[in-house]
Amino acid sequence: MSEMANTDPEGIDAVRMTWNVWPRTKVEASKCVIPLAATIAPIRPHPDIPTLPYAPLRCRTCSAALNAFARVDFVAKIWICPFCYQRNHFPPHYAMISETNLPCELYPQYTTVQYTLQPDPNNPSSAPQLPPVFVFVLDTCMIEEELEFVKSAMKQAIGLLPENALVGFVSFGTQAHVHELGFSDMSKVYVFRGNKEITKEQVLEQLGLGAAGRRPTAGYPKGLQNGFTNTGVNRFLLPASDCEFTLNSLLDELQTDQWPVQAGHRASRCTGVALSVAAGLLGACLPGTGARIVALVGGPCTEGPGTIVSKDMSEPVRSHKDLDKDAAPYFKKAVKFYDSLAKQLVSQGHVLDLFASALDQVGVAEMKVAVERTGGLVVLAESFGHSVFKDSFKRVFKDGEQTLGLCFNGTLEINCSKDIKIQGVIGPCTSLEKKGPNVADTVIGEGNTTAWKMCGLDKSTCFTVLFDVSSTDKSNAPGVANPQLYLQFLTSYQDPEGKTMLRVTTVTRQWVDNAVSSEELIQGFDQETAAVVMARITSLKMEMEVFNNSPDETAYFRMLLNRENITNAAVMIQPSLISYSFNSLPQPALLDVASISADRILLLDSYFSIVIFHGMTIAQWRNMGYQNQPEHQAFAQLLQAPQDDAQMIIRERFPVPRLVVCDQHGSQVGSELNNAESHEPNLQEKWGVMIVAFPFYARFLLAKLNPSATYNNANEMAAGSDVIFTDDVSLQVFFEHLQRLAVQS
Repeated sequence: MSEMANTDPEGIDAVRMTWNVWPRTKVEASKCVIPLAATIAPIRPHPDIPTLPYAPLRCRTCSAALNAFARVDFVAKIWICPFCYQRNHFPPHYAMISETNLPCELYPQYTTVQYTLQPDPNNPSSAPQLPPVFVFVLDTCMIEEELEFVKSAMKQAIGLLPENALVGFVSFGTQAHVHELGFSDMSKVYVFRGNKEITKEQVLEQLGLGAAGRRPTAGYPKGLQNGFTNTGVNRFLLPASDCEFTLNSLLDELQTDQWPVQAGHRASRCTGVALSVAAGLLGACLPGTGARIVALVGGPCTEGPGTIVSKDMSEPVRSHKDLDKDAAPYFKKAVKFYDSLAKQLVSQGHVLDLFASALDQVGVAEMKVAVERTGGLVVLAESFGHSVFKDSFKRVFKDGEQTLGLCFNGTLEINCSKDIKIQGVIGPCTSLEKKGPNVADTVIGEGNTTAWKMCGLDKSTCFTVLFDVSSTDKSNAPGVANPQLYLQFLTSYQDPEGKTMLRVTTVTRQWVDNAVSSEELIQGFDQETAAVVMARITSLKMEMEVFNNSPDETAYFRMLLNRENITNAAVMIQPSLISYSFNSLPQPALLDVASISADRILLLDSYFSIVIFHGMTIAQWRNMGYQNQPEHQAFAQLLQAPQDDAQMIIRERFPVPRLVVCDQHGSQVGSELNNAESHEPNLQEKWGVMIVAFPFYARFLLAKLNPSATYNNANEMAAGSDVIFTDDVSLQVFFEHLQRLAVQS
């Protein structure tokens, strides 16, 4: 397991492609069926990436950065751009360049380099180092127990923030309340009606931030250590170290929404107005800086813009069937509202993060457009007391080994060799509509551009870029003049410390004539990347299709599928199963019921949940306490191995997955497990995750396995093996039918 985890298919560049050699013409590319695509994690950390304390040299024609594939004339002090073949002179500070004295970006092993962009001393406003900003938007329309869970998580988060991080607070129920933190002598709240749409100008006017309504600053802090002088910043957004006590006191006093709710009706919840107010506040105080709106939502919006369902509980929340039949009266209007909110946030450079916890839907499907286009995080859980929420939320703010590496205000630019066109990008970004010769006519995802805005990104954010080949004639084919093709990804962003960084990744691949050498093309095929890319394209095309989840769950799964790296996305598509036994080292097992055995432990990773499944014999020995006896150390180690591997997965993953510990035939031996701590007293405390171990949780594993053994053929199975009670056909039966159909005339 550890050996598998240590392999790094992305390498230093964090780039993977469906095809690692490219067909020369459009016709040959179309024959490949699987599109030409690359996935890139633009700020994924790697120990071998050098950081340079200066700005890159850029080609004066195509703006590509100097890179290891540029041809250099050391005598004439000229470099030739591999993208447009423009000859560029080195500036005077490169005068000492020679074959034995190369700048870092020309070393062949440094295909990815990072630059720290320094502010211009003559222009104090250029790229200043700014602290991160967090505005918490808290739903109070929930039961007291849930509100206590979320208040506790917020207090912990504020304690984990860097001292100079700016914090703001908006609470909402029937109305939205903006809490003024800069005047701690007296608690001041600005109230906004929740039942009608509010413009950015109205927000500014009511908060006293409009041009005509600026409030005097008497009694407020005179300025902040981080250099902000805007009155609004001083009043509504304060450094965490200055406002932690005030905020904790506010949270202690905060109650569930007091507005009366009629019997048989839902609470009046104005989620849309609250988010509009938070966006307006940030736009007035801190436009163009790294800021996040952290929304904590416990139910559906029923009031004002963004409403997804009426207050009458006899009307259910929309389903996929309703969307399919156009029978969801609020859906299109809500999506339109969140689309306009997304445009506002992107223009300001700000991020919307969504933490939704409820047993029913809360509107993730409608909010998806605003979360995804701003590069926000999304976590969907059943309760604010569940580990999926608590551990994921803590990880957003925690510094150290498990940090997400949240970055802000990013832009991605792509340069390509001639005859390569960009169709678009799938992932958490927005098109900047920068036209150029490399823009394709066909658009997939965010297209019609060679540059994209990424308001928020983290170390695991991954994008899919889809390409096309424009040449139709072999005599004009790109590979004739140059057998190599080049792609360059330039990502500028504000890092967690506030510094402006630019990462440049330049990769090369080979053109191939697949009419002559199809074998070479096949050898360069990456089937794992292809599977993920096709899944992303398919989910994009069937955005409104009926599926076996609620619209909220579907939106949630698709957002994560589109932004995770290839390895994690592949696990979403096909879970991994590892087998542990006395007879062998941990090894991959088939996703089949035949893999279940009485003397084995199985570890299933389906991305959103991790299952440790004990065979019947293993469970019985564990319940008898054999692992606690000195002569059975091997058994203790066998029990511990899947726990350690599960913990390693949990440590690296966001959102934090649900951990399920269960037994074979749980109904027979499960009574011992109804208390998850019975066989491992400190498991929950040690791992910090919720463990569910009730008998019926074996279904978390069984639902993912191929039913090669069912009650229909149970008599053919070996003793100790398991069966699945289903009428579904097995993979073998499916293939037999497929073969029969394939050879029919």
